[in-house]
Amino acid sequence: MRFAKWVFLLAGVYGLIVMPPMYLAEFAYAQAGQAALTHPESHYGFVGVTLVFQLIFLAISRDPARYRPLMPLCCLEKLAFAAAVWPLYLMGRTPGVVTVFATIDLALCALFFTAWLRTRPA
Repeated sequence: MRFAKWVFLLAGVYGLIVMPPMYLAEFAYAQAGQAALTHPESHYGFVGVTLVFQLIFLAISRDPARYRPLMPLCCLEKLAFAAAVWPLYLMGRTPGVVTVFATIDLALCALFFTAWLRTRPA
């Protein structure tokens, strides 16, 4: 449980400090006409969903046993983010810095999955 607490605390703090500025940078990139993002409302909706997940990560870090059913959902969220970003980067429609953070999210996904396995009931 201690491992899971640290993993989700790290993910929550990382997300709250790093992700919103990164999304704002991507939004500015799109407004300059260099990305496929054309609807700001959908962009901010995506940011909002991501911030909700950061709060979920922090909740799990307080009590991994109670929130264990949410762990696979968190893993899928990180996979979905990376799966969405990498093709856009390869098509030249999102900045490279966003892809760096998508790669970090893949590493976090692996940690989430490990935490989920390690918190199985005996």
